[in-house]
Amino acid sequence: MKLKPVRLAISLGDPRGIGPEVAAAATRAIRAQAAASFIFVGPEHSPAKPEADHFVSVGAYLPGDLASAGQVAGRAIQTAAELVLRGDADALVTAPIDKYALHAGGFYYPGHTEMLADLAGCEHVVMMLAAETTTLGGALRVVLATTHIPLVDVPRHFSYELLVEQATITADALRRDWNVPEPRLALCAFNPHASDGGLFGDEEERIYGPAVRQLRSSGIDVSDPLPADTVFLRAGRGEFDVVIAPYHDVGMAAFKTAAFGHGVNVTLGLPFVRTSPDHGTALDIAGTGTADPSSMEAAIQLAIRLANDSIQSRL
Repeated sequence: MKLKPVRLAISLGDPRGIGPEVAAAATRAIRAQAAASFIFVGPEHSPAKPEADHFVSVGAYLPGDLASAGQVAGRAIQTAAELVLRGDADALVTAPIDKYALHAGGFYYPGHTEMLADLAGCEHVVMMLAAETTTLGGALRVVLATTHIPLVDVPRHFSYELLVEQATITADALRRDWNVPEPRLALCAFNPHASDGGLFGDEEERIYGPAVRQLRSSGIDVSDPLPADTVFLRAGRGEFDVVIAPYHDVGMAAFKTAAFGHGVNVTLGLPFVRTSPDHGTALDIAGTGTADPSSMEAAIQLAIRLANDSIQSRL
């Protein structure tokens, strides 16, 4: 049976940033080779509009106004998510936002992940970065167990229950959506040298220990906590299918060093496919014609693949 083209809703992000131009460039590059139609969601006079198969306006953007930029970016996320939730699109790709502008525009979320979870009514989601090619020699997937919170608050949020929840959602998603029948999960330690038997903290024994026992008892292949200075290299060389990092920057620093420009942010646990590029708004180069659309291309291609797999599984 020939599948219909995947319908992608693409929220164009902050209108002051590179989101609209990389979305337009990536769409041009992919259109000839992928069976997809593109629904752009953004401000009514967006320069990306000509590349869309269908354009949904979320109102006017007042150039130079921070709150206006945040308002249209937030409305674009809301509208694009609604398209997917009601079945008018098959997957969502989000262009970068400026979180400060988002707040100024009245959307008080730490980022896309938390906003989309709220819009979809999901209590538990997982933020994963994925790249098929890296400087480490192979693919790399990194899950951030805690996301957009201050470092000082991480110990308060990082728990046995969170680790079990994030690992379980990740393993289920890799089996269901990524065709990995027996996922191998690596746990990045919380403390230097995985605490060296308790010399540098007790999280490895107090949190990781019972979590590992619980996960293994439920049939999930998970490592003991491994030091951050080696675990990402081992995963990139094929020893593990994913690394679960305890906090945002330890995972993001390793991932972007190995895969910047080719990485994709994926939200696991939503009732729809959502991907985005792994970079920010790049306000300093917006409109100069120098923005690299590679990460947006990767995000769109992955969304098409995952959406196609989801559609086929329902046939």
